[in-house]
Amino acid sequence: MPTQHIVRRISRYLPLVLWMVFISLASTDELSAVNTSRVIGPALLWLFPGTTPETLAAVHFAIRKLAHFGEYAVLGLLSARAFSTSSHVFLQRHWFMAALLLVVVYALLDEYHQSFVPSRTGSVYDSLLDATGGLVALLFVRRWKLRQN
Repeated sequence: MPTQHIVRRISRYLPLVLWMVFISLASTDELSAVNTSRVIGPALLWLFPGTTPETLAAVHFAIRKLAHFGEYAVLGLLSARAFSTSSHVFLQRHWFMAALLLVVVYALLDEYHQSFVPSRTGSVYDSLLDATGGLVALLFVRRWKLRQN
């Protein structure tokens, strides 16, 4: 295999793999709700000093859910990039379904993993939110690709 081919393959798949590692690390205790509230709460109180505890809790919850959506949207973008430019013809032709399958399976595995972390909970609703983030990103990529042709 020529060196240039190997470099292209690494540049295609390494960002995807690194992002998946990031998602897995984000599913540990380090980014649990208790830990993120120690950063988000003071930041919100600094920006909006009169914020009630109930509002802080609601905004913290919304930020965490947006983070779920966003991290899987990025996973969708990186998987679309990797699969649509793959040297494997099957992946090139079916990049959308391959990327969606990866996003959905990884979302389910991520929530399953969280069910074993004492400070986290696994939720099928979070998996659905994750998959939706990936799907939205994939739909944008598909629309962009159709406009390019």
